[in-house]
Amino acid sequence: MTSTSVNSNTSDATETLAQDLVEHVRAYGPVAVAFSGGVDSAVVARAAVEALGDKAVAVTAVSHSLATSELNIARGEATLIGIRHVEVNTTEFERPEYRANAGNRCFFCKDTLYRITAAKLSELDVSRIINGANTDDLGDHRPGMTAAKEHHVRSPLVELGINKSQVRQLARFWNLSVAEKPASPCLSSRIAYGVEVTEERVRRVELAEAFIRELTGLNELRVRCEADELARIEVPLESLSQLAAEASRRAVATRLKELGFRRVTLDLDGFRSGSLNDVLPVVRLGGSREKP
Repeated sequence: MTSTSVNSNTSDATETLAQDLVEHVRAYGPVAVAFSGGVDSAVVARAAVEALGDKAVAVTAVSHSLATSELNIARGEATLIGIRHVEVNTTEFERPEYRANAGNRCFFCKDTLYRITAAKLSELDVSRIINGANTDDLGDHRPGMTAAKEHHVRSPLVELGINKSQVRQLARFWNLSVAEKPASPCLSSRIAYGVEVTEERVRRVELAEAFIRELTGLNELRVRCEADELARIEVPLESLSQLAAEASRRAVATRLKELGFRRVTLDLDGFRSGSLNDVLPVVRLGGSREKP
């Protein structure tokens, strides 16, 4: 089989998958899409507007844990998709369980968003909430999925067996601007479990990542806030030498200490999405450690 026929078959399969997703969402009736502006929720939002027109609305949670740059991406993508876009101010930082930052922190974030959105369904002229979870999320640590289940939120990508790779294929098929966007979890996910999530810490992380990104040009990086205000920087392995170079090292250390970190470290294992989850087998929900 020639490469041309392979590409054609792939394109046909993606077009069929897109049609299936649109029809699946159409069957829900009017929907509110939990919309972060990432590739998963953008694909679901595109399917929703294709299926339901103005009976679909994208709802973005706005709080201290959402970086300004991510909010701007969500706004821009909603405009490009052509879906109604509503921003709701969420209050998860007012919940002691969220601030405590145990292994189930994400539950309280999503629970807050879904409660607030559910209370607005009539105002938004929709009847159901859907999200962008895909099948790859099912094997990860996702307390937010429990919140979705409790609030009867539907996950069309999961229901159709669509994984992350297929999501990106759909995003390319629909020419979404976020098709190649790296995953960008909320700022609170940078705070080590057991370290209290505060507005000051997530703001510090946001400014630190923005500084390193501007200095180095790197798109994929994390500044993790560990105990005792230690900053652990993760960048791709091939970029370690760039950040360790004297000029960069000095600039980053100086700036991050100005922001309030006491110590600054570079993780020699490199960038790993979700690396803070490594401790979960030895952390109780209350935040205290068990013996491994």
